[in-house]
Amino acid sequence: MSFSPQDMAALWLTLRLAGVTVLLLLVLGTPLAWWLSQSRCRFKTVIEAMVALPLVLPPTVLGFYLLLALGPNGPLGALSQALGSGSLAFTFTGLVIGSACYSLPFVVQPLQGAFTTIGRRPLEVAATLRASKLDCFFTVVIPLARNGFLTAIVLGFAHTLGEFGVVLMIGGNIPGLTQVISIAIYDHVETLQYVEAHLLSGMLLALSFSILMAVYMLNRRFSVVHP
Repeated sequence: MSFSPQDMAALWLTLRLAGVTVLLLLVLGTPLAWWLSQSRCRFKTVIEAMVALPLVLPPTVLGFYLLLALGPNGPLGALSQALGSGSLAFTFTGLVIGSACYSLPFVVQPLQGAFTTIGRRPLEVAATLRASKLDCFFTVVIPLARNGFLTAIVLGFAHTLGEFGVVLMIGGNIPGLTQVISIAIYDHVETLQYVEAHLLSGMLLALSFSILMAVYMLNRRFSVVHP
């Protein structure tokens, strides 16, 4: 038995959502993780707690408040409407925003850990060679933290694949527009279509396991020994 066109649309939408979310989180999460690893600000603990909040907060709670923020009466939704883009709720853009918020700790924490492990000595050595702070980051920090980047990318991507509560609250269940694979599985189970649910669940299980196996193998092969 093959996948239906609606299931295929949900699959491609999920992969697209995961890819866009990871790219966005790398752009936003990398400087945040670097600041957290280097800063001694007294408010650092508060920021770390806010970043880690999605790990313990029920997805429906996060999704509910994001729905209020992205809706036509919310601050982000009102801003989007003022710019002529319409409401962000029940759109792919809204799904990206929600996914980025929910997967934030899965990208920031591995990067923060990798940056902290590097220490200050490589940066001090680069500084004695008159390298600027920007040069130090791109030529020293990023290569040494490549395992952290790899882990962040894989965890962020895999976590987005399995999202349910947040995307359901923000995007609803619109086939071809906001219906991701986890919601499609739920639909099949709810209508007692267990064969279709097995196909999608098995495919998602195999994909997630393959991704994690790949990152463990690459981390072992390209392990970095820090001075």
